[in-house]
Amino acid sequence: MQAKQGNQVGRFAREVESAGAHSLWVGDRLLAAVDPKVGYGGGTTFPDEFNRLLDPFVVLTAAAVSTERVLLGTNVLIAPLYPPAVLARSLTTIDVISGGRLIAGLGIGWSPEEYAAAGVPFEHRGARFEETLDALEAIWTTDPATYQGHYVSVPRHRSELRTVRKPHPPIHLGAFNPAAIARVGRRGDGWLPVLRVPGADGQIENLRATRAEVDRAAEAAGRDPGEIATVVRVNVAHGSGVDGIAATIEAAAEGTGYDDYFVDLMYTADTVDEVLGLAVRLLDRLR
Repeated sequence: MQAKQGNQVGRFAREVESAGAHSLWVGDRLLAAVDPKVGYGGGTTFPDEFNRLLDPFVVLTAAAVSTERVLLGTNVLIAPLYPPAVLARSLTTIDVISGGRLIAGLGIGWSPEEYAAAGVPFEHRGARFEETLDALEAIWTTDPATYQGHYVSVPRHRSELRTVRKPHPPIHLGAFNPAAIARVGRRGDGWLPVLRVPGADGQIENLRATRAEVDRAAEAAGRDPGEIATVVRVNVAHGSGVDGIAATIEAAAEGTGYDDYFVDLMYTADTVDEVLGLAVRLLDRLR
């Protein structure tokens, strides 16, 4: 949700839920550097839309108190930017307020400037992420809880605040490189891939091939791949219409068998009413 109409979060969430949406999702952007070392999508800059994004925890909380049924997901929180105890408290709060509707989508990010702004070293962020996942697990499943790693730690403490979902909210992981894909198989409750509109050549085949890698990693770790969900983020380019978005999703569903998609309309409209109109028409089209 962009800042210029942030006071419409609750209305947007209610109306999309009423229109039949199954879930609502937020992203995480701490800042968009002016001269980034690594630009968005392999480029050299950031989209203008990244300059006015709201806090994901607050937005999701507003959506939680404004809805009753929809699942509430993050895609993705840049987990290493947050101390594990702080991250666990924020996620637990949303899970409790929503009555157990939270999906915790987590990743490591790719912007050195965001890490610098948070005072967190960019190096070894994969290992820091692994330890953050371990620390969250300890906080959510043990009492007293404690964790001591090389990069993160949590002092021994007691907590009577527990998540509604047991043993904790499902943790879905964003993954694009081999190490991250293997991590999904080893320890993720779900995988968060990306589908683009307009569609790129081979992207459906790539979704299938990458999911096969997730499944192999799960089997190697002694896990049942069938217990790992797939929720596809649909990144929609400016100028895309409802028919084109729906056709891309329908083709992906037929080609992969994946049923769960969420559509990012950030680049397609300037006002909440415009986004609502697109969302309602798309839900009707795909019903």
